[in-house]
Amino acid sequence: MQDILIVVDMQNDFISGSLGTSEAQSITPNVLRLIKDFDGKIIFTKDTHEANYLDTKEGKNLPVAHCIKGTQGWEIEKSLLPYTKEIIEKPTFGSLELVKRLQDLDREEKINTITFVGLCTDICVISNVLLTKSAFLEAEIIVDASCCAGVSPQSHKNALEAMKMCQIKIVGE
Repeated sequence: MQDILIVVDMQNDFISGSLGTSEAQSITPNVLRLIKDFDGKIIFTKDTHEANYLDTKEGKNLPVAHCIKGTQGWEIEKSLLPYTKEIIEKPTFGSLELVKRLQDLDREEKINTITFVGLCTDICVISNVLLTKSAFLEAEIIVDASCCAGVSPQSHKNALEAMKMCQIKIVGE
């Protein structure tokens, strides 16, 4: 049985850039500590947009250019870079490619737990958690709240409560 850690969108634009928050900055050391102590496979996701982001449906709903491929804001936060052996780029909130990768890993060796950390709790974390929960009915899906931050403290809390109702184990509150 294997344990997997998913590090969602710990990118400069979400930490200190165009969509950065003090909460995102404050969880970064927690994420680094968890990664260093984690005994299992680690997969990072990377929010990835093209230069025409503002012309896309998401860009019209969130008109702040961010995570444009090739920019400094798109890059993973530098303290976490040494641990980025596997990165899945995703053009939207949830990643079907991530779910497929987890299914491949599960075929190789059964997955015991899948732990999620990262940004933003209320958008990309919850989207990927619920997609994964739908594909892995018997694996324990965990979210470490001390290693997540939302768009706001209230939306972070709301997302955690919604995930609890979907039988996601929330730790680190």
